[in-house]
Amino acid sequence: MTRTTVHLLRHGEVHNPDGILYGRLPNFRLSDTGKRQALTVAEYLSERDITHVVASPLQRAQETATPIAASHRLELATDDRLIESANVFEGQRVSVGDGALRSPRNWPHLRDPFTPSWGEAYLKIAHRMLGAVHRARAAAAGHEAVCVSHQLPVWTVRRYLEGKRLWHNPSQRECSLASLTTLVFDDEQLVGIGYSEPAGSSDPKNTGA
Repeated sequence: MTRTTVHLLRHGEVHNPDGILYGRLPNFRLSDTGKRQALTVAEYLSERDITHVVASPLQRAQETATPIAASHRLELATDDRLIESANVFEGQRVSVGDGALRSPRNWPHLRDPFTPSWGEAYLKIAHRMLGAVHRARAAAAGHEAVCVSHQLPVWTVRRYLEGKRLWHNPSQRECSLASLTTLVFDDEQLVGIGYSEPAGSSDPKNTGA
């Protein structure tokens, strides 16, 4: 039996002075705080048996993954399945009572919170994330892997693996900036799920990917 650990890491804080939902938009980099968070996580994982580091193609995820890969002298891989979820409100302000949510033309996008109607289906997110997890597990068989992704994809695949309904209240997500959701496998079977915040906690309502 081969035990393998896959850490799902949410990227660090992003420089977003306009407060928009940046989603899959390019060129959203880590803030200075985010860079410090990435270094903190790299130090936290420095003594772990990590043999594979892979990230979403988005800049903030790549920047979060880079110091981890460097500290283990590994080449950083990219898996498009780790990307943030698609969202029709991308590029707009979407705080409650603000911006896009106040416009009647956008209300049809809010009709179905269970799929959801404003973006990529939760089940699709869970399935693509699970594929990325198992690719990383296979690449690091007998050791540990780090997959750098985004809040909603990480939280969705965790709920899927825990057998919980995928629609949820975003304010109750346990997935802080630069947090680790850790999956432990014996061969291909999931045997444990853990969670840690090496860079500290952040407001769960900070859902900006």
